[in-house]
Amino acid sequence: MKYNTIAFEKEDHVAIITLNRPEKLNAVTKMMIEELKEALENVAIDDTVRVLIVTGAGRGFCAGADLKASGSEAEIGEGATPEEQRQTIRYGLQEVSLRLHRLSIPTIAMINGVATGLGFDWALACDLRIGSENARFRVSFTKVGAIPGGGGTWLMPKVIGMHKAAELIFTGDFLEAKEAEKIGVLNKLVPAEDLKRETLSMARRIAENPPIAIRLSKLQLRKGLEVNLESALDMIAGCQTICLATDDYKEGVAAFREKREPKFQGR
Repeated sequence: MKYNTIAFEKEDHVAIITLNRPEKLNAVTKMMIEELKEALENVAIDDTVRVLIVTGAGRGFCAGADLKASGSEAEIGEGATPEEQRQTIRYGLQEVSLRLHRLSIPTIAMINGVATGLGFDWALACDLRIGSENARFRVSFTKVGAIPGGGGTWLMPKVIGMHKAAELIFTGDFLEAKEAEKIGVLNKLVPAEDLKRETLSMARRIAENPPIAIRLSKLQLRKGLEVNLESALDMIAGCQTICLATDDYKEGVAAFREKREPKFQGR
């Protein structure tokens, strides 16, 4: 599929989705939402992809909804009824958050600049976040009389805790890169010139690991937030049984015994 507001590429088991409206700091339009949903669906059904990177073109990651967009490109159409607005929110912009969160492979947000509003929510929906010193985060919804529409009120406390999430949501203050690393929004803070190299390096290290075990590990990490320990242990036992039956497990054990690097095939 040809995209107009995003770019999509794959190499060495790593897919990269780039929000591609650099002149607008990658502000979100309806077209971008639909293209993101399509690209994420393509990643979800592609067994050759083991890691997804999400980033933005130019100086920003994503400046949130394009409030200057009008007509068919506006996030919520003028004159829409409350129910039409709810449907647009739930099955439009929120669907991107949900697909990112539910994706069975690891996801990395590569934060090259400002990530505000939906941009912040979508970054939080990824498993890992690597940023440069130019990264800045803000719950900009607060400043226009709205709430984090892409799921930030659920995602943020799980990343940084309730107290800090409440501060950022209630004040609408900017969160700068160094503090973002300190409180756990960023897994890693690197110089801008090293951002892509460092992100790709992590993605490739993950992609070299056994895909089935990684997918099942991510499943358990997500489900573990929702169940008690006993229920989690039951699920883990089932997932581990699956892993022990794979060719990758046999390869991993053989490589360990033979003192060599394993070559995992995802089988």
